[in-house]
Amino acid sequence: MLISIVVPCFNEEEIIGRFHDHVTTELVTLAAEFAAEFELVYVDDGSHDRTLPILEGIAASDSRTRYVSFSRNFGKEAAMLAGLQHAGGDAVVIMDADLQHPPELIRRMLRLHGEGFDQVIARRTRTGDRVTRTVAARAYYRLINRLVDVELVDGVGDFRLLSRRTVDAVLELTEYNRFSKGLFAWVGFRTTTFAYENARREQGRSKWTFGKLLNYGLDGLISFNDKPLRAALYLGLLLVSLATAYAAWIVGVALVNGVDTPGYVTLLVTVTALAGVQMVMLGLVGEYVGRIYYEVKRRPHFLVKATNTPLPHRPPRGELVRR
Repeated sequence: MLISIVVPCFNEEEIIGRFHDHVTTELVTLAAEFAAEFELVYVDDGSHDRTLPILEGIAASDSRTRYVSFSRNFGKEAAMLAGLQHAGGDAVVIMDADLQHPPELIRRMLRLHGEGFDQVIARRTRTGDRVTRTVAARAYYRLINRLVDVELVDGVGDFRLLSRRTVDAVLELTEYNRFSKGLFAWVGFRTTTFAYENARREQGRSKWTFGKLLNYGLDGLISFNDKPLRAALYLGLLLVSLATAYAAWIVGVALVNGVDTPGYVTLLVTVTALAGVQMVMLGLVGEYVGRIYYEVKRRPHFLVKATNTPLPHRPPRGELVRR
């Protein structure tokens, strides 16, 4: 049995060596317990620091290590896709390189996988998070689960084990605009979840700024349903109804009392409000059209400038460019 550990990396020179030592120490004990072999697949997402040279040095001294380096930063979604494409294991574990995903939990994942689960998901508790972030996250998950076609669980991220057939199913989903949480939920198969307390990041700062989190949340909202478009249609019908009722009221007042002072303020507020609603609707439609635009261009999800490993799973489209 071969277990693949997929690790997306971006500017992790300060911690990637420590992560490798920590995870390989854990894997040595697991190899004997589960009678398994392991490989580590690092994906350098176009780092600007020394992440790639460090990975090259690790691979030179550890035959179990494979790496893929992008020509530029394509994002974590592309990095996870590349890792899954290059992972040849019977089971694949996805984890971050910042040690906020404790390697000790791999043992629990493997045991649950041995019980027949295709997806074993580690769900972090929000212990220690800021109150505002916790409240915002819970509100977001309540909203998104009312709209999307799959169920997303608060605290569930990318730290999970996937069986081989689950990995193959995810690789069949070739859309350009990827939201892996939703894709993992969409493919289904037998799934279990367990909770753990998130570890603090030992060095460096999180790459997830508020803007990136907001865009990621919008991706999840739009990628798995067209309900916002339907909501925009309903809102438009509601506004037309209100405008018709308001116009009838104005005409009625004018017929009974005659025309008094022109309603300049009312007219200005109404026009401004309707213009704002129209811009929101136009932006919403544009978001969907933009996604269609990216899909029909059929560009590859990433380009590779360096790797030490063959590709066991050929990507469905595009070519890999190597140095």
